[in-house]
Amino acid sequence: MPLKGKNGRPIRFRKPRSKGPTLKFWDKPVIKKKKINWWAIALAIGSVVLIGYGVSMGYGPMVIGTGTSYSETSAAPLASPEDTLYANFGICDGGKRQNCVVDGDTFWFAGEKYRVLDINTPEISNPQCDRELALGRAATQRFRQLINDGPFSLESGPEETDRYGRKLRRVMRGGQSLGDILVAQGLAETWQGHRSGWC
Repeated sequence: MPLKGKNGRPIRFRKPRSKGPTLKFWDKPVIKKKKINWWAIALAIGSVVLIGYGVSMGYGPMVIGTGTSYSETSAAPLASPEDTLYANFGICDGGKRQNCVVDGDTFWFAGEKYRVLDINTPEISNPQCDRELALGRAATQRFRQLINDGPFSLESGPEETDRYGRKLRRVMRGGQSLGDILVAQGLAETWQGHRSGWC
C-alpha cells in the first residue's frame, strides 16, 4: 500500500541519480594507457649522442676517426740508466723559450729547438679543420705529459737537423720512443716523408 501525505495523495519516490557505473567484483577496472612522447625520447637520445661526440672530439677517450683509444693517465715507460736528461716542460708561448713543448712533435730543450724523429702530429698553428686542431691539442698535452714523466735521452738519426734548423732526435725513455707511444695512441703518425691529412 503506498504511503500518503497530509493531503491524502500518495508520495512518489524518485530514484537517486547515478554518479557513474558501479563496479561489481567481477568487473575489470578500466586503466587508461599513457601515451609515449616519442619526440622527447628522440630529443634525449640525440642530445646524448651530440654531447658525446663533442666531448670526444676535444677531450674524450676516443679519438674520432682513428679507431684508437688513448688514456692520458696510462703509465709512461720507466727510465733506464742511459736516461739522464730532465727538465720541467711547459707549453711554449711568447718570449724566450728554454724548456717547453710547441706541439706534439716539436719542443725546446735547454734553449735549443728539437723536432721528434720518425713521427708527425696534427698541426695546431695552422690546422686544416677543427678535427686536426682538436687532435693537435691532445697530442701536445700528451707529449708534454710523457716528457715530464721522468728522465729521458735523445737519440740521433741519419740527419742532424731538418730544413728549418731544428735538431732531429728520437725522445727515448727506457729504450722506448715516446713518439711511438703517440702513434700507438692515435695522436701521431709514423713519418712517411710527407704530411698526411687529419681531416
